[in-house]
Order: sequence, then C-alpha cells, then structure tokens
Amino acid sequence: MNYKTRSDGDVLKTHFKGGLFTSLLMTGLFVVAAQGVSGIAVAAEESTHQSKHWITEAPSDSVKDQRIEKYLRGFDQPMWEVGERYGSIVQAIKDQNFDLAAYHWDKIKVTIENGLMKRPARRQNAEAILLNNTWAEVKNDFTSKDLTKAKQGLVKAKAACMACHAAENVTFINNQPLFTRL
Repeated sequence: MNYKTRSDGDVLKTHFKGGLFTSLLMTGLFVVAAQGVSGIAVAAEESTHQSKHWITEAPSDSVKDQRIEKYLRGFDQPMWEVGERYGSIVQAIKDQNFDLAAYHWDKIKVTIENGLMKRPARRQNAEAILLNNTWAEVKNDFTSKDLTKAKQGLVKAKAACMACHAAENVTFINNQPLFTRL
C-alpha cells in the first residue's frame, strides 16, 4: 500500500472545507471575543476594588457613604472595644493602677456614645442604666484611688453592663469569662 503523508494543514483543508468547521471556528472565535470583552469589564471593576483609596475613589457619594457605613458596622464593634477596655480596667484595679482604670472608663463612655450614634435605638437603655448615673459613680470610685472603692466601682460597672445586655435582649453576652473573672 502507498500512503501519502499530509501536513496538518492538508488534513484540515480536506476534511473541514466550509460548513461545519467554519461554523465551529466562528462560534469559538465569538466566545473567545465575548469572554475577552467581559474579562475587560471584570478587570476594570476589580481594579477599582483593588485600589487602596476605597473611599476617595468611590464612584459616587452614595457608594462612598455605603462603604463607610458598612465598614463602621453596628453596635457590636463599639461593644468589642468596651469589652477590651473593661478587661483592662479589671487588670488595672488588680494592679492598683487607678489612673489607668479611670482612663479606660472615660474611653468606654466615649465609645458607647459613638456607638449610640450608629444605633440610636439602644440609647434609652444605655443612658438609663449606665451613662446618666452609674458611669459617674464608677468614675468617682476609680479616682478615689482607694482599692476597696475601686473594686466596688468595678462591681457597679459589671452590674450595669449586664443589666443593659438584659434590657437589650442579649443576655448571652453575660455568659463569658469577661464577667466571671471578677
């Protein structure tokens, strides 16, 4: 038998002239082109998300405001800071560093007030249970620089925090080491 060797180009010309091959080739080119165009759009969108200027380069004031609001979150973030500072107060009282305890107590007030700006519905309980009276009493106990009074202030602070959590229907917050290590 005599076999004639052909190049790949000859095979394509012989077996796929016009018709099906041309349709498949054109469809494939269209798909690749469409993916390329959508890829460019995705790349453009991703490039804006990759910028470190996610606020100043926001496409509109509305998007900028939404980004900031999302980033600042709700009342959970201020409460996380309050919890950290409360733990620092516990240690400061143990160390008899009353100035540090008073410092963190001041920052707790600022943090709660800032949190209330984000979640005003929590204001009524925060003010009634902690901010209007108890906060000043605890501050006086810490600044007295008397260990017994400072410990009493810590008990008042803990009770106010736990009462506020109960009033806000988040009593599960009270079941954690932060409130059991006093």
